[in-house]
Formats: sequence, C-alpha cells, structure tokens
Amino acid sequence: MNQSVAIDFNADIGESFASYRMGLDEEIVKHITSANIACGFHAGDPDWMARTVSLAEENAVGIGAHPAYPDLAGFGRRDMSLTADEIANVVTYQVGALTAFTKSKKLRHVKPHGALYNRAVADVDTAAAVVKAIRNIDDELIHVVLANSVWEDVARNENVRVARECYADRAVTPEGTLVPRSQPGSVIHDLDEVTERSLRLAMEGKVTASDGNDIDFSADTICLHGDTPGAVEMAASVRSKFESSGIEVKTLAEILD
Repeated sequence: MNQSVAIDFNADIGESFASYRMGLDEEIVKHITSANIACGFHAGDPDWMARTVSLAEENAVGIGAHPAYPDLAGFGRRDMSLTADEIANVVTYQVGALTAFTKSKKLRHVKPHGALYNRAVADVDTAAAVVKAIRNIDDELIHVVLANSVWEDVARNENVRVARECYADRAVTPEGTLVPRSQPGSVIHDLDEVTERSLRLAMEGKVTASDGNDIDFSADTICLHGDTPGAVEMAASVRSKFESSGIEVKTLAEILD
C-alpha cells in the first residue's frame, strides 16, 4: 500500500428503552471508533443515554448524537411532514439533551436516524434545516451525511465539518441512495459480504449497487447497524479486516482534524 488509508467505523447504539434491550452495545462498542447514541425520540431514554455515553467514554469511542423524528412507536422509520423550523427544533432538543450527558469527552458528531436521515439525503429543505440546526448548536460538530447526496452538497455549501458515510450492511441503489428496508435484500446479513464490502469501500471508494454495477462511494466513516442480527460478529470481522489490511481505524475527529 503506497499511502496510508484511514477510516472511522461507527454504529448506532443506546437504542434500548426502559426494560427493553436492543443490541449488544457492551460488545459492539469494543470494535467501533464512533457511536451514534439514540436521544429518546426513536429509542433510548434518559437512563440509557447516560449509560451509553459512559460506555462510549470508557471505550475511547467518539460520541455522537443520533436524533430522529418523534416516533417511538415506529422506531423513527416512518416519514413525517414537519416544517423546517420543526425539524430544526427536534434536532436541537435531542442534541442538547445528549450533550448534557457528556462528561470527559465532548460531543463530536451528529448523525440523524431513520426516516429523518433518508429525507435529508434527497430533500434540500430538510437537509438545510438539519445542517443549520447542528451548526447553531456548535459549529465544531461534525455532520455525518450520506456520501454523494444532496445533503452533502448542502453541508459543504454551509462550510461545516462534513464526514461522508457509507454502509457496511445496507444495499444501495444505482443512484447511491439506500435501498428501502421494505425491499428484499435491503439489509445485508452475510458476514463475509459485509466484511469485503467494508474493505472495498475503505480501500477503493467503490461499492456494488443493487443492479450489480459498481459506483463510486468514497467514505470517511462506515456504519454497521447495531440491531442487525450478528452485528457483534460482523463488527469484529470488519475491524479485524481493516487492521490486517493496514487500514488505520480512527475516530472522526482524528480523521478530520
């Protein structure tokens, strides 16, 4: 390898609620470098937010907020028709709440969840509302956006810190958007495929789309969903493959600073 390659490896965690547990956060956090922590609107609650922030701090994992539409019943995966001001307020409320739980480490990034994320990918007004809300909270926060999206363009035009994201375990369309979860094959469950897909994204900046053709997809961070079956084994495999291939696995702050 002629030059050093560095990548951040992130996962959505803290999505348990009251006595209901989702994911194996204590295990998956050992393999990632950045955590997107639920803020109570799609999952999580004050107790789980506090526990998950502490878990991330203890494992030297970069802390990020994972705000969503106010949709606990639908896990934040149902689209909602909100005004730009309403979107900004929803994001501000959740990011502010998580920030209050951070102690030894500052909140580093924000990555919206589910339907809010998907709408920001393609809708300029939603993307602008999200970007401006995050910037107004703290202009040093990193905006995690889907690579090559309208959202990335909006964020760069606002001169904020941008991290381009791709997915280890989600299929993408030829246009570079995520295949809807309602479609077969939208979530990739094969460990070897997830591992090799992640390696190729990091090394080559390419991914095979749902039509079988390769598309360019350069990333600063690769996401693995913590609620995907077998997520811990996948995370361990991806991290091991990165390291054995000479890829430096760093936090977003380390990559972008």
